[in-house]
Amino acid sequence: MAVYHQPGTVITDHSFQVPLDHADPGGEQIEIYAREVVAAGRGREPLPWLLFLQGGPGSPSPRPLGRDSWLTRALDDYRVLLLDQRGTGRSSPVTRQTLPLRGDAAAQAEHLARFRADSIVRDCELIRRELLGDDIRWSLLGQSYGGFCTLTYLSFAPEGVREAFVTGGLPGLRSTAEDVYRAAYPRVERKVAEHYARYPGDAATVRAVVRHLREHQVRLPGGGLLTPAAFQSLGMMLGISTGSHTLHYLLEDAFLPGVDGPSGPVLSDSFLTEAQSRLSLAGNPLFAVLHESIYSQRSVSPRCTGWAAERVRGEFPQFDADKALESDGPVLFTGEMTYPWMFTADPALAPLWEASRLLALREDWPDLYDPEQLAHNEVPVAAAIYHDDMYVDAVGSLTTARSVRSLRTWVTDEYEHDGLRVSGGQVLDRLIRLVRGEL
Repeated sequence: MAVYHQPGTVITDHSFQVPLDHADPGGEQIEIYAREVVAAGRGREPLPWLLFLQGGPGSPSPRPLGRDSWLTRALDDYRVLLLDQRGTGRSSPVTRQTLPLRGDAAAQAEHLARFRADSIVRDCELIRRELLGDDIRWSLLGQSYGGFCTLTYLSFAPEGVREAFVTGGLPGLRSTAEDVYRAAYPRVERKVAEHYARYPGDAATVRAVVRHLREHQVRLPGGGLLTPAAFQSLGMMLGISTGSHTLHYLLEDAFLPGVDGPSGPVLSDSFLTEAQSRLSLAGNPLFAVLHESIYSQRSVSPRCTGWAAERVRGEFPQFDADKALESDGPVLFTGEMTYPWMFTADPALAPLWEASRLLALREDWPDLYDPEQLAHNEVPVAAAIYHDDMYVDAVGSLTTARSVRSLRTWVTDEYEHDGLRVSGGQVLDRLIRLVRGEL
């Protein structure tokens, strides 16, 4: 168990063995990694534990650089555990390198079905008992998808939770993937309109890039295919605080002076390299593989997703890049959606295509939330809801908030979806005071 120091903190590595399938506790075990962070000089104090559940799905916990970001506030009161959820980071990763070892596509899909919030919560309960003992509860901080996991935790294992904080992550308890994307496309359209209002010249640049991609096959430095649809998906960054500015600077580099091919200007390597870093899911393939399945529950119809984002997109023709080029309308970016073409455009996802296709057809998904239990919830909960969150529907979040007893909300337009990260601890401080009845 390694222990090391960073500015203002002491960090301890932990690893745990948990069942791959919690219905078979004596079967195959996988490793779960977590990083304990405590303020320097307070390591021997009996501080309460705060478990951080990261957004995603498929993303590892943040790698701290001392007492930074929201840890600035959290370490005043808590000993923090940064969990790499199963399949991510240093926790028995699931990638194009490891998944084929599971067998054929059907076996791979069956394996992947064990990596949703229901399994994550059971992992957390085993870890809690090992670290704290059966009778000591811990606090939860769920960011984005981590908030989804928090509601699953409160549904099925509330006895392990002392209090809970959610930032940008109250899910619709009975929302299907179709419901989610039907609400998401208009939000994305608003964010794109705001971007073009901020940087009017980008509209012409985007049209030029899409026209170029229609006429030429463009490969990213890593071999991925940059299609108009892939380029449009760069709009995913518009939901964070600096996303619009970052996108503008990326577009500035699309066609640089003197970067020409035999038939005229070509997309610059600096643009292609940055686009690849934004588009490739080599580091977190579970985001694409499981993204739509996080909305599937056997008691909610339809129970399979069937590539909902792709299907619902047809209801919003304004996102059709070809039609936009044929008219005077702007080419719209898309957002946090997973499409089938991603598995052919991204070499890191290509080996996972058949298993992902089977998951999209799967209907036998366990329920993730228990509305009845949440209606009688006794665990104090505070949730930050970002007024125009591009990723999580604020209207749906408020509906859920009204369905969960002992939950207080703070609705704000001061931050985007990454408010927890960029606020220097102010968002977390507000939620702590809400739970404590100080506001």
